[in-house]
Amino acid sequence: MSTKRLTGKIATGRILMMDIPRPPRSIIDDFLKLTDLAGTVSDAMDELGIAGAIPAAVLNPMLPGARMVGPALTVRNIMQTTPPTLGAMERKSKQADLEAHNLAEPGDVVVIEGVAAYSSLGGNSCALGHRQGEAGAIVDGGTRDVATARRLGYPVWARGVSLITGKWRLETVAINGPVQIAGVPVFPGDLIVADDNGVCIVPRERITEVLQRARALSQAEDVRNTDVAAGLSIVEVANKPYFQKIGKA
Repeated sequence: MSTKRLTGKIATGRILMMDIPRPPRSIIDDFLKLTDLAGTVSDAMDELGIAGAIPAAVLNPMLPGARMVGPALTVRNIMQTTPPTLGAMERKSKQADLEAHNLAEPGDVVVIEGVAAYSSLGGNSCALGHRQGEAGAIVDGGTRDVATARRLGYPVWARGVSLITGKWRLETVAINGPVQIAGVPVFPGDLIVADDNGVCIVPRERITEVLQRARALSQAEDVRNTDVAAGLSIVEVANKPYFQKIGKA
């Protein structure tokens, strides 16, 4: 059980888990070796009947070229009832993403269910996340200060960019509970896989199964790419059985 000192930014009863399930580092490394990372994982999930792929047209990568794999540390934000001008004048924020960064371990992905048009993640949070060694963040809502995140090399996928702060508009109601990201349920410890193509949410109980199928697909894709580079005709490439069905040796 974690003995980490808390920030007090959110009631302890709203922190549903202090520690999240985390896969071995070897599993993360094996995912990162895949060719066409998120696309390959999406294909593997299709074949295994898992719905959890979100295109980059929905969650936009703020750091082009970034590849990210890590367990989800979740945050749920909702609209608060206090008028934003009052919160701003009193400098009183009900967001508690800082507590999520406080709980994060190296390699974690902070996954935030936010509100469209308002920023749930800004430059200060990105700096803290980067210092904590997080793999990055997913925001179903807005993010801002993207220049800071890019300078740090802290990957963020979000609905869009908004200068309008969530500090006076949003309230964090749960940390490490279930969230919805673009309609996909996410639980603490689910594996987040992301690159320029989009984001995959891999249920934690099926991580190994997805990796095994994704590895087979990636290896087959590498063989096909080698054949194309070697000059095989399109007819030969089109009719060569690169991909085996699930369950066949």
